[in-house]
Amino acid sequence: MVSQTAAPPPPVTSSPKDAPATEPTAPVYAPGELAALAARHGLTVSGARPSLPAYLRQLWGRRHFIAAFATAKLTAQYSQAKLGQVWQIMTPLLNATVYYFIFGVLMDTKRGVEDFVPFLVTGVFIWTFTSSSITAGTRAISGNIGLVRALHFPRASLPVALALQQLQQLLFSLGALTLILLVFGQFPRPSWLLAIPALALQAVFNTGVSMAVARLTAKTPDIAQLTPFVLRTWMYSSGVMWSLDHLLAGERVPHAVMVILEYNPAALYINLMRYALIDSYGASQLPPHVWAAAAGWALLCGVAGFVYFWKAEETYGRG
Repeated sequence: MVSQTAAPPPPVTSSPKDAPATEPTAPVYAPGELAALAARHGLTVSGARPSLPAYLRQLWGRRHFIAAFATAKLTAQYSQAKLGQVWQIMTPLLNATVYYFIFGVLMDTKRGVEDFVPFLVTGVFIWTFTSSSITAGTRAISGNIGLVRALHFPRASLPVALALQQLQQLLFSLGALTLILLVFGQFPRPSWLLAIPALALQAVFNTGVSMAVARLTAKTPDIAQLTPFVLRTWMYSSGVMWSLDHLLAGERVPHAVMVILEYNPAALYINLMRYALIDSYGASQLPPHVWAAAAGWALLCGVAGFVYFWKAEETYGRG
C-alpha cells in the first residue's frame, strides 16, 4: 500500500503595500521646551499656586462668598437646638458662671480684684473669641474637604470665613456683656470706643493663627486632637480668671516669665478690653507699650499666617 503525504502549503509572502503601517511616535521635548510650549498655548498647571498679589485679588473677589459662608455657618451652628441662637450668648455666660464659683469663690481669686464679675466675664468672652477661632481653623480644610475637591477657589476663603463667623458670634455676645456691665455699675464712657481697635487687632491675630493651624491640621490631622490641651494651658496663663498683675507682684516669678506672661497676645487683648470697659481697671495694670505690642502681634501673625497658608495652596484636598 502506497501512502500519500500532503505537500506543505506554499509560503505566504506579503507585499510592502500589505504591511501594517507603523504608528507615529510622539515627539520628545526637553523640560524647558515643554514649558515654552505650554506658555505659547496659554496652558497652566491645574491647581497651581498663584502669585501672592494674584491670590489676594482672588480672595478679594470671593469676599461675598466668604461673608455668606460665615453667616450660613453661624446660622446652622445651633439649628438643631431648641433655644437656637440663644446659645451664642448662653455658652460664654455659663462658662463665666462656672469659673466664678470655682475660681472666684472656691479658690478666692476675686480677692483684691475690683469689679470681679465684669473682670471675669470680659475675660471669658474675649478669650472665647480667640479659642473658638483657632478651634474652627483646625476644621477649615478637613471639615470642608468635599468643597475643596469639587470647586476651584482660593482655599484661604475657608479659614477667613470661619474666623469671620467667630467675630459675628462675638458681636452677638457683646450685647450680653454690655448688659452685665450695666448691672454691675459699669456705664458707657468714652474709653468704651477703645474696644473697637482692640477687637480689630484681635480679629487679625485670630485669623492669622487660624490659617496657620488650618495648614498644619490639613497635613497632620492629629494636631486637632492636641489643640484643646494647648488652648486650655494658654487660657490659664492669660489671666482669664485671675489678675496677672496680682500674680506677678513681688519676687515670686522670674522676670523672664513675667515678661512672657505680660506680653502673651491673648492676655494683651483681654487686658485692653478690660481697660476699655471697666472703670477700676487702670492704665497701671497694663504692660508698657501695650498698644504697640498688640498691633505687633496682629501684624506678625496675620501676615505670617496668611503667607504660610498660601505656600501650601496647591496641596489642599490632595492625597
